[in-house]
Amino acid sequence: MALRVSDIHRVHYGTFTRPRAETGAEHPRVEVVLGYAVQHPEGLILFDTGIGAADAETDAWYDPSRVPLSQALAGAGLGVEDVDLVVNCHLHFDHCGGNPALAGRPVFVQGHELATARAGDYTVPELVDFAGARYEELDGEAEIAPGVLVVPTPGHTEGHQALVLRCADGTVVLAGQSTETTSELATAFRQVGAARDTGRHDLAPTPPWVARLLDLDPRRVVLAHDEAVWEPA
Repeated sequence: MALRVSDIHRVHYGTFTRPRAETGAEHPRVEVVLGYAVQHPEGLILFDTGIGAADAETDAWYDPSRVPLSQALAGAGLGVEDVDLVVNCHLHFDHCGGNPALAGRPVFVQGHELATARAGDYTVPELVDFAGARYEELDGEAEIAPGVLVVPTPGHTEGHQALVLRCADGTVVLAGQSTETTSELATAFRQVGAARDTGRHDLAPTPPWVARLLDLDPRRVVLAHDEAVWEPA
């Protein structure tokens, strides 16, 4: 049975408040934290697992409002026991927070991302190495299940990755924090399209992965910190 767009479910993990020191704006900004559950014919794939427990300093900085993994999955009509494998776009605490509750399941990450997370001063160590942690380290693009392609999208972190789903009714990209907002992503896609159409070389540069995602002909792209969905015009 082929994967369809309707087999992809948004999972709401709560919010955090990005302080002015990070936004560069007059006020702090509340951001949503989203993951995605994919009911693939070969098992349930969970892309990102939510906001993990952190130290008091991190909580004071970001003021997170957490939705526990079990509650978040229940909102999508699923349970923790349904998850067969995990893909983390990267290993910051707001993306891998539920990983310890999924001990024993394979977790697909870029090898560089895992090494960086283990080097310290990067994330919450207990969310990375816990009893039953089982990592599948990738080095670049990889098809991890039929029609399920991991594509590196470095930028927010060097080991960041997106998940591309070849559905019978169109390709969907789970882009994580490849960009902060859908508007930023749309601008990058337009830049690449205009450069290709006109041959201009004076447009603002974009990371190589932007062109790679466009070449995969996505029907829609979704992000981790923005509810808006990108779709081609």
